Amino acid sequence: MNILIFGATGMVGQGVLRECLLASDVERVVAVGRNPTGQRHPKLHDLVHKDMFDFGAIEPQLQGFDACFFCLGVSSVGMKEPDYRRITYDITLAAATVLARLNPGMTFTYITGAGTDSTEKGPSMWARVKGATENALLRLPFKAAYMFRPGMIEPMHGIRSKTALYQAGIVILGPLLGLARRIWPDKITTTEKVGRAMLAVARHGAPKAVLDPVDINALGA
Repeated sequence: MNILIFGATGMVGQGVLRECLLASDVERVVAVGRNPTGQRHPKLHDLVHKDMFDFGAIEPQLQGFDACFFCLGVSSVGMKEPDYRRITYDITLAAATVLARLNPGMTFTYITGAGTDSTEKGPSMWARVKGATENALLRLPFKAAYMFRPGMIEPMHGIRSKTALYQAGIVILGPLLGLARRIWPDKITTTEKVGRAMLAVARHGAPKAVLDPVDINALGA
C-alpha cells in the first residue's frame, strides 16, 4: 500500500507513522505537513507544504495512494468556534476534497474524538465542529471513509504529546494508564493500536464507518 499521513508529527500521527513503517505490506509513506517529521526511513518521504488550505500546487504528488490517515488537529481549549472550525473543518475538507478527486479508490481515515456530535446541534462547540467534519467527510466519494473516535490515548514507544496539559496528565498517571486500559477498554486505547487499526481498515474495511475505542482496540489487537 501507498499511504498519506497528515499530522505525522503529533502524538497520534507519530504512532500511526511508526506502525506504517513497520508494516510489511506498506511500500511508501508520504507525510504531509508544514514541517518535516525529522525521521529517516527508506519508505518515508516528507512532503513539506506550508499552505494547508490550498493543495493545488502539490496535486501531482497527492496521486496514487491507497489510504490517507488524517491525524492533524488541535485542542479546542481557549479557542473560539470560528477559529477552531477553520483549523478542524476547513483544513480537513480542503485536503479531503482534493484527495477524493485524485484518488477515488482511497480509504480515508480521520481522527476525531469520543463524544463527537453527529447532529451538529449540541452544546459542546468542539463536538459540533467535529461532527460537521465527520458528516462532510462521509459525503465525499471515497472508496471508504472511517471516523476514529478514540477516548484517552496512551502514547507508546517513547512518543510524547505536543499538548502540554495532555502530556502532563500522562506523566502523572504513568503506570496507571496500562491498568486503566485493561479495566476500561471502551474508554482508553494506545497510539500503537490506533495505528494498527488504521492499517486494518485500509486493508479490509470495517463493519461501520464510526469507530469507538472498543472498535479501535479490537481492530488494532
